Amino acid sequence: MNIISLYFPLWVTVDKGGEDILYSFALSLSMILVAFSMPLIGTFSDRMGRRIPLLIGLTILSVFFTGSIGIFDHLMLGLIFFALANFGYHAALVPYDALLPQVSKGYSVGKVAGIGVSLGYGGAIAGILMVKPLVSEAGRGASFIPTALLFLIFSLPCFFMVKEERGKVSTISWRTLKEEVLKIKNTLVSTTKYPGLLLFLIANFIYCDAVNTVIAFMSIYAHQVAGFSDSMIRILFIVSTLFAVAGSLIFGWITDRLGAKRTLIVVLYTWIVGLAVAIVSFSPWVFWTVGPIVGIALGGTWVSARALVVDLSPPEKIGEIYGFYNMGGKFGFIVGPLVWGAVVLAFGGLGIYKYRVAVCSLLIFLSGGLYLLRKVPDVRISN
Repeated sequence: MNIISLYFPLWVTVDKGGEDILYSFALSLSMILVAFSMPLIGTFSDRMGRRIPLLIGLTILSVFFTGSIGIFDHLMLGLIFFALANFGYHAALVPYDALLPQVSKGYSVGKVAGIGVSLGYGGAIAGILMVKPLVSEAGRGASFIPTALLFLIFSLPCFFMVKEERGKVSTISWRTLKEEVLKIKNTLVSTTKYPGLLLFLIANFIYCDAVNTVIAFMSIYAHQVAGFSDSMIRILFIVSTLFAVAGSLIFGWITDRLGAKRTLIVVLYTWIVGLAVAIVSFSPWVFWTVGPIVGIALGGTWVSARALVVDLSPPEKIGEIYGFYNMGGKFGFIVGPLVWGAVVLAFGGLGIYKYRVAVCSLLIFLSGGLYLLRKVPDVRISN
């Protein structure tokens, strides 16, 4: 929340006077590395027989380079450090997620995962509030070192208190990595056997381009177009996060009653309404409504989409399909931000209206994803 969504984008574009495209490139490059390395990192952790050592290494990588942004306070170095820190953060989610079956023993995996997501939203709000006094006193650049230190401190309980069972240790070679790449290819081919699955995965990638771009550039839009101050943006993000919690609960209830596909369609329409309001808002008071709408849609997106994966996937392949689903989300952090940066650069002569055009480009992604999603069979109803 502090780095990707709030302070780093404004540090690049406002404090350092950089173009949006610079942040787009740094974000997209790091996510390209994440998307292509995720299966290999998963294989590496499987063959090590342990998750914690890899989790520690990648977390420290993220902590070190996040703090380095604040230490060197240089635009180009900051972009490089951000890309490396963001890679470490997202790559660490591979061994982190893989710990779920062990830490949830004796409990429902879904229940434990749900608690984790809820606490994550709470942590996002706490992160904003804990760093706020330093930013208010010394500016946005003062957020990087404290955020890095807090990230490390709050990771220590996981490092030292989570007891994982040692698995079987296997050797790692170029052959095993090649086999993993071939396995990925075979899984992708097999998705064509299940009605609507591949179409949904493509739709997921397309609409995630819009969703992830909103996450990355909402602070810039609020500052440049709506004229929000940093304190107003912080409140907007806190309100949005609270509504994301509500959205996940509301759309979870709706999913059980309407089905995952119908619910996800409603969610995408909610996204379209939220972005349309952002485009036509010429008053800060109108823009305040964007946060709650986007928050509700954000919470609903993950709930309904994950449920739809279950509906469309065969039980024996659900783990592999979830891998592709998550990869689509990561790739959605690549194209969308690049399109945003390119549109803002190309329409620079329009002043702040270039940002309204950029949001229009996100509506294209949402409409494309919605069009493909409508063609996915409604498995729950047809069964």
